[in-house]
Amino acid sequence: MNRAKNQYWFHVNTAKCGGPDGGSRMTWRRLGPLAALSTIVLVASGCNWLQFRSDPSHSGQNAGETAISVTNVQSLVQRFSATAGSNVDSSPAVANGIAYVGSDDHRLYTFDAAGNTSCSGSPKTCAPLWTAGSGDFMFSSPAVSNGVVFVGSNDGNLYALDAAGNTNCSGSPKVCSPLWTADPHVGGSSPSVVNGVVYVGSGDRNLYTYDASGATNCSGSPKVCLPLWTGTTGAAVSSSPAVANGVVYASSFDGSLSAFDAAGNTNCSGSPKVCAPLWTAAIGSGFEESSPAVSSGVVYVGSPGGRLSAFDAAGNTNCSGSPKVCAPLWTATTGGAIGSSPAVANGVVYVGSADHKFYAFDARGNTDCSGSPKVCAPLWTATTGGAIGSSPAVANGVVYVGSFDHKIYAYDAAGNLSCSGSPKACAPLWTATTGARVLSSPAVVNGMVYVGSSDYNFYAFGLP
Repeated sequence: MNRAKNQYWFHVNTAKCGGPDGGSRMTWRRLGPLAALSTIVLVASGCNWLQFRSDPSHSGQNAGETAISVTNVQSLVQRFSATAGSNVDSSPAVANGIAYVGSDDHRLYTFDAAGNTSCSGSPKTCAPLWTAGSGDFMFSSPAVSNGVVFVGSNDGNLYALDAAGNTNCSGSPKVCSPLWTADPHVGGSSPSVVNGVVYVGSGDRNLYTYDASGATNCSGSPKVCLPLWTGTTGAAVSSSPAVANGVVYASSFDGSLSAFDAAGNTNCSGSPKVCAPLWTAAIGSGFEESSPAVSSGVVYVGSPGGRLSAFDAAGNTNCSGSPKVCAPLWTATTGGAIGSSPAVANGVVYVGSADHKFYAFDARGNTDCSGSPKVCAPLWTATTGGAIGSSPAVANGVVYVGSFDHKIYAYDAAGNLSCSGSPKACAPLWTATTGARVLSSPAVVNGMVYVGSSDYNFYAFGLP
């Protein structure tokens, strides 16, 4: 077919993500090269939740979801559940019709995300498509990239497995062995994958990076990989690194945030290569578990002291000295520790707190903010029946979060529906109850909400 120069024809998913089977309406469109690239990214990522917080920048949102909205979220029902051998506190990833989640029973589980294959009964329960074992808890959340799923374990290892469950897999029920492993002393840190590099935190005060393809710095049978480079932090890193605009951000147990050159060039030297931060910032003392999120040139992170901080992601504004140290653009205080990782969508940053409350702030630090240094009050809050360690997920105007009171909550992300008062407080549009705390962070994709619970179960909710 004859096409105009520098024009590209694509099947564009005009309905974005469809229902649980991924159905959508496809049309041909002619696009220029830049628009074509944007379309490829949307089609590739909008119908998946590929890693902890959805994407490498940890936005915590799925901009491609259209099935569930504030007008029908109250109709969500349990579509299926699946049982593991212990707590499912890991946060799920969903890619190409498969849901991946870890468990405290030392295993990674995979399920048909639509709830069809290996599923039966009423209410419907699902058996795994395949599993993979480790030597300890799999609290780490999986990340999927280029046909490989990466997950950490409290045994210290990072595992890379065939995401389709074919290579190095056998038996019935099917069990898979890794394509390669690495030993970065990883604990609860969830890997982030971008541009062919895996980034993961460690208990030995380092940030580690690996070749995601398992080629560079890898050898042996079974294959073991060494890092491309490491970054030195002030203490253990159990949070998940966020990567945006060529910089990787990691929060550590000494209450600091460190920013490194994601390519491992600037401030890096030696063999094996070791990198120093581009800049650091103090975010509060204690066991730091909140993972940073980056949006519109700002990095957001919570602290055990109950403070949410926003920093210039480029390390320019409010930054000085050598080595460079940054002060916040603005801060906000909650009534309890923030182990929840922020989500950022449509100019609002969302985070949960151990004070049983869920918070929404103006991401730009303007509305309801004042003083010098600047401090912000919430746009709205919501109260749950327990502490919130789960990290929020935002999709199509709805924000979801789990709580220690055994429930998953959904709120109007704009803070309008079911909200009133001054200061504004919101009631949920929908809740669902599990048998124990929900520390797992929801994934919202293809008209389904996926989440784990400490009742040993993995849940999928969707429209009837």
